[in-house]
Formats: sequence, structure tokens, C-alpha cells
Amino acid sequence: MADTITPEISDRICKHMNDDHADAVLLYAKAYGKVTEAEAAQMLKVDPEGMDLSVNAGDQDSTIRIVFDHVLQDSEDAHQTMIAMVKAARTQMAS
Repeated sequence: MADTITPEISDRICKHMNDDHADAVLLYAKAYGKVTEAEAAQMLKVDPEGMDLSVNAGDQDSTIRIVFDHVLQDSEDAHQTMIAMVKAARTQMAS
């Protein structure tokens, strides 16, 4: 069974995404956060309703909120949702 999204699980997800999938986090900022000029992004927090990202766009730093299309049930739902979001964002940004 997957874990409920607690602050500890959020930290684990964020560390993994920032360390291993920085390109995906940047893509979230550009595609879903509408910060198309973003140069770097870091995932700060994940909860069942969305994710908070720190975004650098030139000399501008900001924090943005990206809301999921459904309330996440657990960490496995977060995993699958974020994979689907990356795939959709890649398609969206390619067109």
C-alpha cells in the first residue's frame, strides 16, 4: 500500500524530483505554471491538492502553485499523476 502524503512524504518526493528529475520540475513550471521564461525550478512541497515550486526566470524569483486535476489519494497516485503531467507537458510544449 502506498503512503499517505504527509510532510515527510512530501519532502521525500521533492528531494527525489529535485535531485533526479529537475528537467520535469522545470517543465511543470513552464507548462502548468505558465512561466515560459523559467530557467530553473525547484519543488518545495507536495500535498494532495497540488505542488509548490520555486521558479527562477532571469532576475525574478517567485513561488507558484500548481493544482492537480484531482485530489491525490496517496504517494503512488502522486507518482502516476506527475508522470502523466510530464508526458502531457512535453506534448503541449512541443506543439
